[in-house]
This record gives sequence, structure tokens and C-alpha cells, in this order.
Amino acid sequence: VQLQAFGGGSVQAGDSLKLSCVVSGRTVSSYGMGWFRQAPGKEREFVAVISRNGGTTYVRDFGKDRFAISRDNAKNTVYLQMNSLKSEDTAVYFCAADGDAELRTTVMAYEYWGRGTQVTVSS
Repeated sequence: VQLQAFGGGSVQAGDSLKLSCVVSGRTVSSYGMGWFRQAPGKEREFVAVISRNGGTTYVRDFGKDRFAISRDNAKNTVYLQMNSLKSEDTAVYFCAADGDAELRTTVMAYEYWGRGTQVTVSS
């Protein structure tokens, strides 16, 4: 299974970005999918998670009302829509796949990871 995240970039505070994660090697519907991020000098942290069929999502408090996770299993793709971006959202964003369970929020739960895409927000 391979994951490739893209869609990051350098934006101004208040702007929006939509990240995409394309899964290959196996159908994405087999996995609970999550987004994580890692800022310089900090540990990787959970951002959002979505169930296999997309019916349940959970976004961490700092992203509520700003971030939304979704998936299109027909396209083997998971998305993270980020609105009203803040400078503290600056990080490398990673998508990850969990083949054993759904809606888990810890880094250790995910066995497959993409390389990450850089998001830089300037204030």
C-alpha cells in the first residue's frame, strides 16, 4: 500500500487549502484514514480521521469549524479541506491508513504513511 499526499503550499492567514491523499496498491475502502501533522521541533499530532465508508468523521478541537475530512472511495482518495488557516497550522501534513480498526487517533495505530506535504501559513 502506498499513500501520496499533495496539495500543500504557502498561503496567507485566512486562506484555504485542500489536501489530497491518493492510495494505491489496495482499495482505500479497506482502511480507516487519518490526517496528522508535524510542526518543526514538535511531535506528530492527530488532525482528523474518517471511517472506512466515510460515514463518521472526527476533527481535533483546533480544527473544528475550520477543517473537514472526506473521502471518495471510488477515486481511492481522502481529502482534508482546511479553511481560515492560521500561522500555527504550519506543518508537514501526513495521511495515514489503518487496516485494523477505524477512527483511531494515535500515531502508533497507523501502519501506512505517506511522505507528507508542507503547509506554510504566513500571518
